[in-house]
Amino acid sequence: MAHEIGIGVIGMGWVGNVHSRVYGQVADRFRDTGIRPRLVMCADEVEARAREGQERFGFEQRTTDWKEVIGNDSVQAISVASPNHLHLEVVRAAAAAGKDIFCEKPVGMGPLQTAEIEGIARRAKVISWVGYNYRWAPLVQYARKLVQEGKLGEVTHYRGRFLVGYGRDPNGVLSWRFQKERSGTGTLGDLISHVADMAHSMVGPVKRLTSTSHTFITERPLVPKGSGTHFSTGSADDPKGPVTNEDYVSALVEFGNGARGTFEACRVIKGPGCEMAFELNGTRGALKWDFERMNELQLHLPDSATERDGTTVIQSSPDHPSYVQFYTGPAISMSYDDLKLIEAVEFLNSVASRKQGEPGFKEALAVAEVQEAMQRSWKSQCWEEVHSLRRD
Repeated sequence: MAHEIGIGVIGMGWVGNVHSRVYGQVADRFRDTGIRPRLVMCADEVEARAREGQERFGFEQRTTDWKEVIGNDSVQAISVASPNHLHLEVVRAAAAAGKDIFCEKPVGMGPLQTAEIEGIARRAKVISWVGYNYRWAPLVQYARKLVQEGKLGEVTHYRGRFLVGYGRDPNGVLSWRFQKERSGTGTLGDLISHVADMAHSMVGPVKRLTSTSHTFITERPLVPKGSGTHFSTGSADDPKGPVTNEDYVSALVEFGNGARGTFEACRVIKGPGCEMAFELNGTRGALKWDFERMNELQLHLPDSATERDGTTVIQSSPDHPSYVQFYTGPAISMSYDDLKLIEAVEFLNSVASRKQGEPGFKEALAVAEVQEAMQRSWKSQCWEEVHSLRRD
């Protein structure tokens, strides 16, 4: 039996376009679920982007006022793809209207807003979801299963990183991501959020940490409101404004289970294109995964035979979660959009079943608690405990 779910998307920039595109593929790739998203309304403060979104993806309606999306009776679930400064206001209104919410990370302007948002959604009893899309790579899901089944023994070491140079050009424009008043944190919210969530998924909660941050490029060309993205560039002669949040974050971490590790993220680094990666070592084996080679997993599971005491490269195949929805044969490359599609289906399954899945705002709050400890460490220059921020 088909289950139609009315969709509203708020924010029709790059991420909003991705959400809209993958909703349109659910009925094809995941036909057996019976879920049929209905693209009801898209919103963007720039009318041209709202119009383009409607024309590209087939929304029934468009608007420049996001409140109209929430007020539309045909909309059951909302994707929040707006800049961070709108997350709290949009979630508050959506939860009050009983709408289920898929919010892109970092879920608010900073850890305290994330805590407030989590409490709002929990008390309203709406389904929540967060855009930690790297979780959904079939080989990441397979790696997590190996860890949970104890195939690698007890985890002793974890190194997570997100090194991506979208801001490496000093003439990259001053988009909202570089402005504290619209984004809140910089690399902490944008990139470390993924690093910390992946670590939680693989190893478990962080107990304590010590962290540092830095801004390498302190000013950027100004861009007219509503134009350009964080990948856009200006020129050296353009008027410039100050970058008001951080380019780089790193930390030494101690997990609750005793494992030790490192987190590192940077948005201005030369070299890596999108190195969202982790390496994990246990008492019986090890593994490595890197989004730049997302269809490969390096696995080390030695036995008593010395000729097998080395690393094996595992390629994505129908043996791994969700892969068969895309391809019936092994070693065919999947994409970023494929991960967002899997993510959208998981969200809509939660909406249809009325059972909260992961990652929801509970998992976003766990990430925010790590981020808040990092911010305290920047000031104290000491180790800091990770504390609960939950608001009852």
